[in-house]
Amino acid sequence: MILVGFLGGFVLLLVVLAVFVAGIYNKLVVLKNRYLNAFAQIEVQLKRRHDLIPALVETVKGYMQHERETLEAVITARNQAAGLLQAAQGHIGDSGAMGKLAGAEQALSGAMGGLFAVMEAYPDLKANEQMSALQEELTTTENKVAFSRQAYNDSVMNYNTKRQSFPTVVIAGMVGHGSDASMLEFEDSAAIQQAPNVSINN
Repeated sequence: MILVGFLGGFVLLLVVLAVFVAGIYNKLVVLKNRYLNAFAQIEVQLKRRHDLIPALVETVKGYMQHERETLEAVITARNQAAGLLQAAQGHIGDSGAMGKLAGAEQALSGAMGGLFAVMEAYPDLKANEQMSALQEELTTTENKVAFSRQAYNDSVMNYNTKRQSFPTVVIAGMVGHGSDASMLEFEDSAAIQQAPNVSINN
């Protein structure tokens, strides 16, 4: 009788423990899916940004025939950023992938900043309606990138906080959540935001 009671208590303890571990696992899955979804929103906006750049380069080419180096720098940076965005798809939250993507996007923003600075010397280009429309779309896209990136970083922080807290930290590695996710951080957010905001309507 005592043995039956002991076994019953042990089974009950195992059931409670299994439910507890399942609860932690499910919470981590929910939080991970949130940051994966948030990254998908960044991806949409970055792809939009990458798609706009060739049209922008084609528009300015006719006006800036002596600025070949500047245009090539933009296209090269755009292609590198697009390639690293695609490479990051299977490694969302990985510190290496996020770091490379952030670096590529910063390089692209720097190249775009250089292009817009050079454009200031071309009044006819600044007055071009197609250029004005592209500028507006780029500015809107940049704002959406910033918003999406903040949402992603917030989701990553929530996941990491849960993963690091006790008792989750004891169990996380055993259920496939052994490491923190990495945020997508730009070293010079101001430059990224300012580059597409050069006015071409003056």
